[in-house]
Amino acid sequence: MIKGKKVYLCALEREDLPFLMEWRNHPEFRKHFREYRELNMDMQNRWYETKVLQDPSTMMFAIKECETEELIGCCGLCYINWVHRNADLSLYIGKDLVYIDKEGYAKESCQLLFDYGFLELGLRKIWSELYEFDNRKIDLYQELGMEIDGTLRSQYYYNGKWWDSKLLSILDEEWKKGREVD
Repeated sequence: MIKGKKVYLCALEREDLPFLMEWRNHPEFRKHFREYRELNMDMQNRWYETKVLQDPSTMMFAIKECETEELIGCCGLCYINWVHRNADLSLYIGKDLVYIDKEGYAKESCQLLFDYGFLELGLRKIWSELYEFDNRKIDLYQELGMEIDGTLRSQYYYNGKWWDSKLLSILDEEWKKGREVD
């Protein structure tokens, strides 16, 4: 368990999967994810078996509220490259279908993941690809010190239109320097 003040991150359990599937299938959530299809339980179970349980390049966590121990979201480090020491950041708050909340659950979850990735796993960089309309997550990641590294033009087709992707990242020394200021 990785514990913060508001949330803690712990291993995903099979009983979490119906909640994750419901959240990921919500149209306001799904438009932000690479998976374009609606998920069913077979697909969710296959992802859990192959990625969460067996793939060393994927570390996913349940986000639980400290006070209630209620599952409120999911986050993790994906596509971990152990040679080049970088990983893709994955995050959403599913409770009340907020995606990125204003109460600070998403922010603290990212901070805990950054600490885990940089201090425990020895990563050099954590990055993310976000679609240009994902303003809440782009704003959150920039608030946490991530910088826009570049743009992939016309990368994503959604709602009858092509959208750009933004590539954001933070390096370990940038995160550590930001922690000293806090």
